[in-house]
Amino acid sequence: MPARFWLIKSEPAAYSWEDLVRDRETLWDGVRNHRAAGNLRAMKQGDQAFFYHSVTGKEIVGVAEVAQAGLSDPKDDKWAAVRFAPVRPLARPVTLAEVKADPALAEIELVRLSRLSVAEVRPAEWERVLELSSRPSAAH
Repeated sequence: MPARFWLIKSEPAAYSWEDLVRDRETLWDGVRNHRAAGNLRAMKQGDQAFFYHSVTGKEIVGVAEVAQAGLSDPKDDKWAAVRFAPVRPLARPVTLAEVKADPALAEIELVRLSRLSVAEVRPAEWERVLELSSRPSAAH
């Protein structure tokens, strides 16, 4: 079981879940927010992260794993980077609207700190999102 859980955001037009699956691994760099960079620094190999499509879609689409932690951003070594590999897509995407509507997820950083590109997810929140993904969509 991973020690900690995370959520990483990417605009699908820039880098999507499908891109990660195709590439099998990617360097997560370019993060220039201090809290988000601190989250990258706190990651350990084997930690898992939800992959969230921001801007277009606004939904959690998959689970990625930290393949290599403790790296420096190649563009500026004062900033952190990690390597992620895909684990699996969610049974179905969980939309931001679903997350916001769920009282069990009221404190998730995706909602509380909505501009944060790399957020921590508490274990109970992780389990709740997985549970939501296994249910039929409430939107239909």
